[in-house]
Amino acid sequence: MTGPADLERLGWQALSTSPASAVAFYDDVLDDDVRMLFPGGLLLAGREQVLATMGGPSWDAHRLTGLDVLEPAADVAVVSYGVEAERAGKPYSALVASVYVRRAGGWRLVSHQHTPR
Repeated sequence: MTGPADLERLGWQALSTSPASAVAFYDDVLDDDVRMLFPGGLLLAGREQVLATMGGPSWDAHRLTGLDVLEPAADVAVVSYGVEAERAGKPYSALVASVYVRRAGGWRLVSHQHTPR
């Protein structure tokens, strides 16, 4: 069974492969109601809005560091880590936190946030 830490790694891999790979991966992993917060004040609410943003350019490279999983309650996991990435020659660095809830079909992403560093 794929755990939350594995899903984070696979998500970045999908985002670094192609828009179609990103959409396919997140279509399978997103919960019915999800929130994502990104630098610049961007808030995405709901599956449809999140999936609609996946059509942009893929990441050229990424590296996750310090990946940690906290399970504050049964069937809830918070994955936190640092990411160093690059897209179109521009570096990106952030602290990331994702919250997963275990549903009947497996772990589902309910919240995802980037804090620039």
